[in-house]
Amino acid sequence: MSRASSETAGSAAPARLPSLPGLGTSWYERGAGYWLRRVRTAVLLLAVMALLCFASISLYQGFRTVLPAGGRPVADWAQVAASCAALVWGWVVQRRDHARKLQDPPTPEEFRARKRAEVRGSVKWGVAGRGLLALAAPVMPAFAAWCVGWALATLTVREYPSEVGARRALAGQ
Repeated sequence: MSRASSETAGSAAPARLPSLPGLGTSWYERGAGYWLRRVRTAVLLLAVMALLCFASISLYQGFRTVLPAGGRPVADWAQVAASCAALVWGWVVQRRDHARKLQDPPTPEEFRARKRAEVRGSVKWGVAGRGLLALAAPVMPAFAAWCVGWALATLTVREYPSEVGARRALAGQ
């Protein structure tokens, strides 16, 4: 467990454990079920990232064909540099956000409300983003690299803020 958690996990579980989205009640004991859920989430997110990278590189290759032959290597190297920087930037952004959320972790109810709001917002952004996709072709590989960095930072934390908030909520009961 992280130092941010309340370290309240005892041998006997409380009467009513809050269920966290994606983790259920497995977050309390952190047994095999918990780690299987974390691995399942990681595999799913990495598959989505692989699809995003494939799509972004395909889109960039289409954009690259309209460049003059002499400009293609310059654009490719610029894309490599931008992608490396974006990967690190995505990692840093997510780790800072994670540290900020650990300072004031959400209760299970707050976490569910935030997730519902994120899902509603992501649908709107997904529809709006389709029109901008063609304009984004030159920067899609860097964007995909940023997303990969962000996802890797998300997947490699010891404990999610929602778990810390749930432990603190249990301790406060």
